[in-house]
Amino acid sequence: MSQTIDFDDFLKVEIRAGTVVKAEPFPEARKPAIKLVIDFGPEIGEKKSSAQINVHYTPVELVGRQVMAVTNFPPRQIGPFMSEVLTLGFADHNGDIVLAQIDKGVPNGERLM
Repeated sequence: MSQTIDFDDFLKVEIRAGTVVKAEPFPEARKPAIKLVIDFGPEIGEKKSSAQINVHYTPVELVGRQVMAVTNFPPRQIGPFMSEVLTLGFADHNGDIVLAQIDKGVPNGERLM
């Protein structure tokens, strides 16, 4: 278990819902990945993310899917691609990433409570 944090620390992390509007393979990445463009609604807009989720997902099946992402980390250069948000998931028993899921639709940009 990690060290405990205060609720105020948790509130600093903005985890928001967004819909994948574009997804494509990212063969230039050091580890296999998929490039995502995610719509977080009018307040935040569209943001890009590189996600190592290609074991369980294809680009085609990701378009239209709602995902969760941290939207207030600084952008990070991943090879030739600038990743602007961190798409969230969990490692399965093989260490491959499974997306964290929203089981009912919510407005894009909605913050995790």
